[in-house]
Amino acid sequence: MNTADIGVIGLGVMGVNLALNLSDKGFRLSVYNRTAAVTTEFVAAHGQKRAITAADSPEQLVSHLAAPRVILLMVTAGRAVDAVIGQLLPLLEAGDILIDGGNSNYQDSTRRCRELASKGIHFVGMGVSGGEEGARHGPSLMPGGAAAAWPVIRDMFQAIAARVDGVPCCQWLGDGGAGHYVKMVHNGIEYGDMQLIAEVCHLMQHALGMSHEAMADTFAAWNAGRLESYLIDITSRILRQRDQDGAPLVDHILDRAGQKGTGLWTAQDALDHAVPLTLIGEAVHARMLSARKAERVAAAALLGSAPVVVEESGRADCLDALHDALYAAKLVSYAQGFMLMQAAAEAQGWVLPYGDIALLWRAGCIIRSRFLDDIKRSFSRTPVPPSLLQDPFFVGELKAAESGWRQAVTLAVGSGVAAPALSSALAFYDGYRCASGSANIIQAQRDFFGAHSYQRTDRDGSENFHTRWLGDGVEEQLP
Repeated sequence: MNTADIGVIGLGVMGVNLALNLSDKGFRLSVYNRTAAVTTEFVAAHGQKRAITAADSPEQLVSHLAAPRVILLMVTAGRAVDAVIGQLLPLLEAGDILIDGGNSNYQDSTRRCRELASKGIHFVGMGVSGGEEGARHGPSLMPGGAAAAWPVIRDMFQAIAARVDGVPCCQWLGDGGAGHYVKMVHNGIEYGDMQLIAEVCHLMQHALGMSHEAMADTFAAWNAGRLESYLIDITSRILRQRDQDGAPLVDHILDRAGQKGTGLWTAQDALDHAVPLTLIGEAVHARMLSARKAERVAAAALLGSAPVVVEESGRADCLDALHDALYAAKLVSYAQGFMLMQAAAEAQGWVLPYGDIALLWRAGCIIRSRFLDDIKRSFSRTPVPPSLLQDPFFVGELKAAESGWRQAVTLAVGSGVAAPALSSALAFYDGYRCASGSANIIQAQRDFFGAHSYQRTDRDGSENFHTRWLGDGVEEQLP
């Protein structure tokens, strides 16, 4: 009996909230969880006034769906997804649609799309951003995979997505693992944003001697201007939260950051595609360093770790500098993220809609920021700039923020407060805008010890040369 429009397998936090969101929009659901008690509790709590049917097995869930069947998998990424697909495959028919809404590696999604296509099943890897609240009331959704699935599922998922000016934050991104790739880069940018904000908080507290209330007020004020974003907003709220003893709660939270892999995947993928994703890489490394808590405590006793605190009279200027540094570094983070997507699209044969990707991130997701409309405009220009850093908006904003950015990094270095993301973003900016860099020395070194050859600035770029450094010093043109 066909009693459902979509099946949902996996009733964790995200699965539950997406299911309720789908139900709110009028879709009928069949739900299944490997632990039967979870399914029973969910339907008991929410199914009385909703068109939600419990399934006690994958077979029963499939029986509730009309062809083409649409099934959303909200299970742990990795082997669990393959295991559930293995259970479902004998029950499905050509044209049925499987959607993986977890944080899967895009290479797994590419493989699954290819393997299931050979069996006539349409696979979709869909990135979901926004956390619990976003899933419940309007997430940012990043679907990609089998294009034939999109006309079937488009209305359903655009209905539950966040909207800005009536435009849903859910658009088709391409074939294979394109959807999960974009979500991976989103998460990498998220890592960078979070690290930048954490560094600024650390500088406020330990280099400027600010109270948590003053820090919270500053972030609230910043959120009313160019830095307006979800993460800036919640940071203000976090800083105001008090523990039961009246102390700031954040000071009682262990300074050891967790990670689930997507930021690491982004950094690794950047290396594979030869993209200088320096800021996000530093954010990943910072989390790794934070995990070495015992070592850091021991090192603090041995090496000292007392930051130099700026006098109160100089605090206002330093805050302005921190504002500009945070803003400029965020721009660099997004620019690097889009560089990576462009490189991957070329390698994978994808035609990613970069402007639409920026619009997908305007609401419902963790990295929503004020300047995403400006990124959309950049990709609407003719010709499209080779990098966001060459777009007129970015050029103007970075030039305006540069002085404060340098002051903030100088503050960090002079105070002895680590700010690897702020610093690496500035180093990237300086390197990117340097027409004649230092790599000529590296090329000479490589040729000296390994005869790797080099090219000359005053000759045809296709010609290669080698100098007999340890011999007569004669330069040879190589064939």
